[in-house]
Amino acid sequence: MNQISELARKAGTRSVGVHIAGVNLSYGKHHVLKDVSLDIQPGEFFAFLGPSGCGKTTLLRLIAGFNTAQSGVVKIGEEDVSRLPPWRRDVGMVFQSYALWPHMSIRRNVAFGLEERRVPRAEVAERVEWALELVGLKHLADRYPSQLSGGQQQRVALARTVVVQPKVLLLDEPLSNLDAKLRVQMRRELRDLQQELGLTTIFVTHDQEEANTVCDRIAVMSDGVIQQVGTPMSLYDQPGNLFVAGFLGTANVLSGKIGRDGNGRAVFLGGEGITVPLAETPPDGAEGSLMFRPQSVTLRPGDAPASPGMAQLRGTVLHSEFLGASIRYAVTVGQSQVQIDVPHHGDAELIENGSAVCLELDTAKTRFLHG
Repeated sequence: MNQISELARKAGTRSVGVHIAGVNLSYGKHHVLKDVSLDIQPGEFFAFLGPSGCGKTTLLRLIAGFNTAQSGVVKIGEEDVSRLPPWRRDVGMVFQSYALWPHMSIRRNVAFGLEERRVPRAEVAERVEWALELVGLKHLADRYPSQLSGGQQQRVALARTVVVQPKVLLLDEPLSNLDAKLRVQMRRELRDLQQELGLTTIFVTHDQEEANTVCDRIAVMSDGVIQQVGTPMSLYDQPGNLFVAGFLGTANVLSGKIGRDGNGRAVFLGGEGITVPLAETPPDGAEGSLMFRPQSVTLRPGDAPASPGMAQLRGTVLHSEFLGASIRYAVTVGQSQVQIDVPHHGDAELIENGSAVCLELDTAKTRFLHG
């Protein structure tokens, strides 16, 4: 095994899980984190996802030791670190602003944490070399931060953090200062780096696309509460409430009530019943919302007969948007408006505004949600 891969192996073997139980944190009368409990597995790439002000960065800083909860427990591995200062938690944090020393070369920036830990000089040189090669910046080691692009500075910040071989890597919206194209490139590099190291990584973002593309699991947060935890696909396909449904992609939401029609149990939407799978329905009379994604609907002519096993809604095309790979139609259904994505083919013609259409809905791809 060569020197580079041996150091990567050592970094990965230090990975541990993170356990959070019953955490409450307030700033004066403002209750920021509300009874948060969570388990993150060793080697997992995990995201805290939610809108600004939901508590995700506060939770990350709590793990790092920069915040202290009024109640609850934070464990890194088997150690309760709830009352330990940041420098005794053995975590590494990459800040949104990168926080590089402008008067130090890239090599010195990366070496700084090791020198503070009194690591022998020969080992410092070896590990700095490894970290710079890991992020592809070995050839720029003697430059200064002001001489690098935003993406290169981000890589330096990552190298400086992983070189100390932390047990957990914390990333606080690390891509937010980059342009759109570079963000896409860097999120792939982040994922590749995390997989190579096998390092437990927690990533804070408000961008659901970023979380979906790089993370194993996501905790969706709102108003200091973890709304749901799951894989990107499970959260998208099986959201637990309307907030999760709306935050992860586009969701069509139609208010309704559970009842019975000639075909069995159904969701009644303004008097029109849609039969839904029994396992997906709450008790008769329950009120909530029928949720489905734009791509779960097929548009057909307004007088089309029902296809076997499909539910139908009648509507009128309000307008359309050409998105390249698909065409998004806005369709009025009763007093509501829904969005339908139709794959674009070269010879396809747009459905004219004002056209009567039939929406065929695969009920297996619907969710009946409260709230």
